[in-house]
Amino acid sequence: MNAPNVDAAELAKFSELAHRWWDPESEFRPLHEINPLRLAWIDGLAPLAGRRVLDVGCGGGILAEAMARKGADVLGIDLAEKSLKVAQLHALETGVANLRYREVTVEALAAEQPAGFDVVTCMEMLEHVPDPASVVRACAALVKPGGWVFFSTLNRNPKSFLFAIVGAEYVLQLLPKGTHEYARFIRPSELAAWCREAGLGLQATRGMEYNPLTRRYRLSADTSVNYLLATRKAGAEPATAA
Repeated sequence: MNAPNVDAAELAKFSELAHRWWDPESEFRPLHEINPLRLAWIDGLAPLAGRRVLDVGCGGGILAEAMARKGADVLGIDLAEKSLKVAQLHALETGVANLRYREVTVEALAAEQPAGFDVVTCMEMLEHVPDPASVVRACAALVKPGGWVFFSTLNRNPKSFLFAIVGAEYVLQLLPKGTHEYARFIRPSELAAWCREAGLGLQATRGMEYNPLTRRYRLSADTSVNYLLATRKAGAEPATAA
């Protein structure tokens, strides 16, 4: 049996902070602030209402819960047990019914439910696993023909090292020190190649920029640091639920 595609140190890092996921002033503040941007981008390309959606590496459920509120039937998966418990508790407290969570690898779920979802999201997760290409292949296997898969991660170049590690973790202290490891950053060309090999066609790209003066994020054409990819599996468009 193959070892799971997970880094124990990465899991421990996020588990230590799990109780702070839903505090908008905590270490997860950047996720709270970018969530409306990425949600609107996803929903604009692949309207979420009535869709069966999978959120891979869902953490405490910030995006998963937002997609459920848009009317999607959402499954969030992660391997950090503490984060999942926080996500489940928050969904219970806020009364979001069309949302479930499971502790399972994306590769195992792909074997269990191939072509089971209309939309798959995998945000800020690829740079935290030993084999990101394996995650891409599993996401492709999980989406129905014609369905959408969305990724977001960090580019690998001197500017991203300066902005995402030196700037975000040490100067501006937007993130805890050690959140990211530069060697694991992924160039858009690399991610696009993995998508093509998995049968996913690139549909759109966006960059995400942070202005330290206004303390605001925005989507842009600049993919040199944070970026998002929208891809689509060949085949007919999945029907929405009635």
